[in-house]
Amino acid sequence: MESQLMKLAIETYKITLMISLPVLLAGLVVGLLVSIFQATTQINEMTLSFVPKILAVIGVLILTMPWMTNMLLDYTKILIKLIPKIIG
Repeated sequence: MESQLMKLAIETYKITLMISLPVLLAGLVVGLLVSIFQATTQINEMTLSFVPKILAVIGVLILTMPWMTNMLLDYTKILIKLIPKIIG
């Protein structure tokens, strides 16, 4: 019983990491590129760093939303099937 719950918790962390990773990486890469651009041109405008990151995150969300949804739906189905085993 406890081992099942631990496996479930580990799987939850893995799914969370896999779903959030593309969005976080897009923000990181775009932020790094904008920072390099700002350092080379000496432009220190806050909106210049904020707007491209937001657009990149929205773009990645739009592109990966079907994959994320399928992954969450599959995990939810597994959780629902495990409810009787955990309770009983």
